[in-house]
Amino acid sequence: MCKLYADYVLLSDNIFTGIDDTPFKGYVATADHKIIQVGQDDQYQSLIGEHTQIFDFKERLITPGFIDVHTFFTGYAIFHIGMDVSTITSVNECMECLQDYAMNRTPESTLFGHGWNPEQLSLSETEERLNQNYTDRAVILFAADRGSCIMNQKAKEMYGFSTEECYPEAYHKIMREYLNDRTFIEAEFNDYMKLMNSRGVTTVKEMGFDDFYGFTDFLKEKETELSLRFFFMSQPVGEGANIAYGKEMSEKFTGDFVRFSGYNRMTDGTVASTRGDLLEPYEGTDSYCNMEIDYGLIEKELQKADQNGFRYSLHAQGDGAVHKVVEMYDRCKKEKGKLVNRHAITDMEFSNPKDLEKMGELGVIGEIYFQIMSLDSGDEVKEAIRKTIGMERGKYYWNRRKMLDSGVLLSGATDLPLMITDIPEAIYHGCGGHFPEGGEPFNKQNTISVSEMLKAWTYGGAFNIGMEDKLGTLEEGKLADIAVLDRNVFQVSMEEMRNVKIAMTMVNGEIAYNRDERERNENGKDEKI
Repeated sequence: MCKLYADYVLLSDNIFTGIDDTPFKGYVATADHKIIQVGQDDQYQSLIGEHTQIFDFKERLITPGFIDVHTFFTGYAIFHIGMDVSTITSVNECMECLQDYAMNRTPESTLFGHGWNPEQLSLSETEERLNQNYTDRAVILFAADRGSCIMNQKAKEMYGFSTEECYPEAYHKIMREYLNDRTFIEAEFNDYMKLMNSRGVTTVKEMGFDDFYGFTDFLKEKETELSLRFFFMSQPVGEGANIAYGKEMSEKFTGDFVRFSGYNRMTDGTVASTRGDLLEPYEGTDSYCNMEIDYGLIEKELQKADQNGFRYSLHAQGDGAVHKVVEMYDRCKKEKGKLVNRHAITDMEFSNPKDLEKMGELGVIGEIYFQIMSLDSGDEVKEAIRKTIGMERGKYYWNRRKMLDSGVLLSGATDLPLMITDIPEAIYHGCGGHFPEGGEPFNKQNTISVSEMLKAWTYGGAFNIGMEDKLGTLEEGKLADIAVLDRNVFQVSMEEMRNVKIAMTMVNGEIAYNRDERERNENGKDEKI
């Protein structure tokens, strides 16, 4: 029998396996896509062969690869669709650039653009000229923040949304076009994988509208070439939950890189916009929610999915929405009081402690936006809370501590591209309780520890996608998905935490990202780690 030598041996003073709460000094050895040994001694010496590569990371922190359980590649791609209009400052310049761009497109194709800056280019004047120049051809120019767009009348008629309704669920009809533009989408997806690998991410749970508009054919073709595990959900937008599609995808993808992971749907909106569904009325009003939510339809789809062995992720932000979703999950299939299928609630901006306890009892998974506090200043958020629900109820905002104490398994999410996965940033906000400007922590009693945060992004994510037997911890026999942080986050101050970066990412036993090597190539230097 031939002796097995390691392909890689990773040494470090700080190894976080995801099993224990504190890191230790030791090594991780990999071979043939798997972890073959993890230890705290020098037994790795016997694993070193002629071709073994050894990396001594010294004080850098080795962890399992990170898993982001709520991402939108389709939304990421919108940032780059069509021509770049970010530097255009006049209507005339825009028309000239569009004319040049159109020459390289088929006559019937929609003209897309990205990067529009509303402060540089007038919406009304540009739309007026587009309607004059392009009466029979759709034109859409997306804003840099994707929150609005310029579009002519033909585009509004063709796609059924407007500048005021520019959000993914509204513009889903255009996705079939760019997701099947092979030249565009292949480059975009490669860039997306590189981006995620540079953040230490080895797996995503991706939201795809309806039947993903044919994008799964691309995934099947590229399945063996990926540097990012891609577990996808169907989010009903243009049609209801398609159970037949779920069955087809479950049969089509059975490997460890691409799999179908169930269904996803929105319920309410943000509390700040008063579209969050509450248990008690908004301050000074008799309103519980400023939008209509078809809970009957949601439950009908949920029950159908549950009966067919599929899991659901339901996005809920107000305590009323969280409560109703927990009640719906309580009516799903259970064994010994626990849900049979791994249903989840995403976001949970504002929740009632009793519902969190019920979640723990049922085994409902939490998909948490730990970086959400990065989006607005503390003064803005606290003022919005004061106006909408008051500071007494506001103490239950982002109550991750109660979730964990109630036995809820947490997993890390970003709603990318709303936020881009950044685990040190997640620690700063979710463990430190800080807003971007720093200062006193907000609801410090609701924060969690660094160890708990790392486990959410590793084992929690693996459990969420049903891969905890292969991913999520550094253990012998598991797939070699590994991230290396350039500092030990257990010892870094919160003031410095956001400066921590990823040093290396390994996916399936292969190096997908190596910052030191990249910097050597950029600087023309031949240095060793």
